[in-house]
Amino acid sequence: MFEKTTWIRLPRSVVVGHGVLGQTAEVVADSHLPGQPLIVTSPTPREVAGEQVIEALSTVGPEPEVIVVETASFDAIEEVLSRAAEVNPGYLVGLGGGKAIDIAKMAAADRDLGFISIPTAASHDGIVSGRGSVPDGDTRHSVAAEPPLAVIADTEIIAQAPWRLTTAGCADIISNYTAVRDWQLAHRLKNAQYSEYAGALSQMTAEILVENSDSIREGLEESAWIVVKALVSSGVAMSIAGSSRPASGAEHLFSHQLDRLAPGTALHGHQVGIGSIITAYLQGGDREEWHDVRDALESIGAPTTAAELGIDDETVIEALTTAHEIRDRYTILGDGISEAAAREAASVTGVI
Repeated sequence: MFEKTTWIRLPRSVVVGHGVLGQTAEVVADSHLPGQPLIVTSPTPREVAGEQVIEALSTVGPEPEVIVVETASFDAIEEVLSRAAEVNPGYLVGLGGGKAIDIAKMAAADRDLGFISIPTAASHDGIVSGRGSVPDGDTRHSVAAEPPLAVIADTEIIAQAPWRLTTAGCADIISNYTAVRDWQLAHRLKNAQYSEYAGALSQMTAEILVENSDSIREGLEESAWIVVKALVSSGVAMSIAGSSRPASGAEHLFSHQLDRLAPGTALHGHQVGIGSIITAYLQGGDREEWHDVRDALESIGAPTTAAELGIDDETVIEALTTAHEIRDRYTILGDGISEAAAREAASVTGVI
């Protein structure tokens, strides 16, 4: 007897394009969000788009409360929750990059409130997903939360963000290619639950970005459009799967281990990009596949070597040989790879 069920939570509205920040009031009204909003942001996004968002939200309800967070941490989440307890907001707004959006997302989940995502940079797929990532000492926690009720991604603003943030977002998407391969491997060898739909959507998103990497260039708003749509697609794939597996495999374990060994050195997206080059090599198959990943990253200006990350070779080797310890998630790394195998993979691919 067939008894399988699923519950997929997706954003109600995704508004992407030139000048769409001007539609903020309309999106909020359409989302039927009551009461006073609490905006969670960080210094630069507050300066870039804060006043426009505050003005727009004030036309559909009480003037928003604003809290500015400096770093992504559990202390910052507690700070937001404390402010929320004081003002009792009707909903939260995450305005900024991954830091502000992840904090707002998790605070909203804790208080069972609606949440709107307004990214000012296309740095990773957290802008639309139902998961948040927060550093904690020498590690990073991936926490389940609700996806935003609405996403408002103004490509005019995002195109003006530092280019390295956009290339980090691109690398995060390209890494979906190896993440899906690892997910399929875990399904075959460990009977991990696998969603054909989520896997296909995630892999297609990565392949489209690889195939169009030559058209993603700094200063072009159309590039921001391409990357944001890919990030949205990746986030939707995670919502369909009910986990981060469509976008997180060995390359993410590698990145998380680098966060422990060399905290704050490089951007998350750039680290997983490097990890995806090595992971594609380890996954075997068509020998051109890791070349395609590396060439796409190189084309958009993302790092392809440890030196470009600012991380020494030995740290890369240590991360590769210990990344399997990060979490109970089966990948091509299995129960760990030897130092010799790690050094060969990193050397052949040109990472070290």
